[in-house]
Amino acid sequence: MGLAGIYGLRMLGLFIILPVFALYAAEGLPGGESHILTGIAIGAYGLTQAVLQIPAGWMSDRYGRKPVIYAGLLLFALGSFVAASADNIYWVIAGRAIQGAGAINAAVMALTADLTREEVRTKAMAMIGITIGITFSISLVLAPMLYQAIGVPGIFALTGLLALLAMLFVALVIPNPAITRFHSGSGASSHRFGDVLRNKDLLRLDFGIFSLHAILMSVFMQVPFVLKKNGLEIGEHWKVYLPVMLLALVLMVPPIIAAEKKAKMKQVFVGAIGLASLAQLSLMLTQGSVWGVVLSLLLFFTAFNVLEATLPSMISKIAPLAAKGTAMGVYSSMQFLGAFFGAIGGGLVMQYLGGDAVFLFAAGLLLLWLLVARAMQPPAAVRTKMYPLPEMDDHAGAALQQRLMQLQGVREAMVVPAECMACLKVDMSGFDESAVDNLVRKG
Repeated sequence: MGLAGIYGLRMLGLFIILPVFALYAAEGLPGGESHILTGIAIGAYGLTQAVLQIPAGWMSDRYGRKPVIYAGLLLFALGSFVAASADNIYWVIAGRAIQGAGAINAAVMALTADLTREEVRTKAMAMIGITIGITFSISLVLAPMLYQAIGVPGIFALTGLLALLAMLFVALVIPNPAITRFHSGSGASSHRFGDVLRNKDLLRLDFGIFSLHAILMSVFMQVPFVLKKNGLEIGEHWKVYLPVMLLALVLMVPPIIAAEKKAKMKQVFVGAIGLASLAQLSLMLTQGSVWGVVLSLLLFFTAFNVLEATLPSMISKIAPLAAKGTAMGVYSSMQFLGAFFGAIGGGLVMQYLGGDAVFLFAAGLLLLWLLVARAMQPPAAVRTKMYPLPEMDDHAGAALQQRLMQLQGVREAMVVPAECMACLKVDMSGFDESAVDNLVRKG
């Protein structure tokens, strides 16, 4: 839970200014009258985060998790304070870039793997994933309130202080791992990039998360202006976001259940992309009405939540077991690159074509994603199961892997003697778990 909070803090750095910064910049920050520069300021975080995330993960394998996490949090705090003291848009851009350079997500995931047993590791990783959605929802509601109380510089300073407190938390509360090693399920391996980049369905999902966060960033270049035109000052925007996010979280549940329990993953996935497209067109056509904006945002965030939840699940189902960590690393980097591209793209569109064109830009990107997603093969109805193993050498591990592959319902098996772990991708409808237990106990 503690590491999930650290991970959430990093995502807070990306999301917290999203609902308020465009208006703040336009209303008095020197240079903020340029939508392009505003987009760069919002998106700079995503660029440096994407570029440095995987290298930081590799450094944590070599030099240790906590030193990389300390360095990342220190950079995050430094960037926050630079942005807080900025008297023009250019210094905000510099601060945001420094914030993103504190790329600790991969190191946090790896430390989680170091500190958890194999049988609970999947749940721990899922908790970290859920943190993203919770952080985003909190940011949308909290940012307008904080803006009214302490302003955007105060928000930046607050995130910097939280990063320093997080360093103390890591030092005093988070245990030191007994062993630091590369974990195939949570770390990116340079030897596996070829496998991931040749998989067309994984590339389609990478394009999906890129598009989803590009759309999110571009839309919030314009939505604050739309709400203000409807008579809501920035400090009141939470009155729209709070009910929208709460109801969207409820509405996402039935589609997720249908996707996972009834093996309707592709249908739900494609349907959510289509719904998000309609929401963008609705935003453009109904922006003169507060209720129209509320309904459009509800449609969008319901679809967004469904897509944010299903994309990692689909990555897990499609990626080869040995390349799962690498697939997730590429996926996360594309998420941050999408945030950068969307903020820049939204700024360019607003600058040269006007605010309404942002919604057309988002709808167009969604329709392109819809075409890409329709060509994807439906993911198999499989689950990943992990089993602890007794100590064994590589030869015994290879023999056990071969025996596991012959069991009914096992689609793929990977035995990692160095981690004392066996990982299986299984078809639950025909899977005989007792046979696996017998083999694993015997080693």
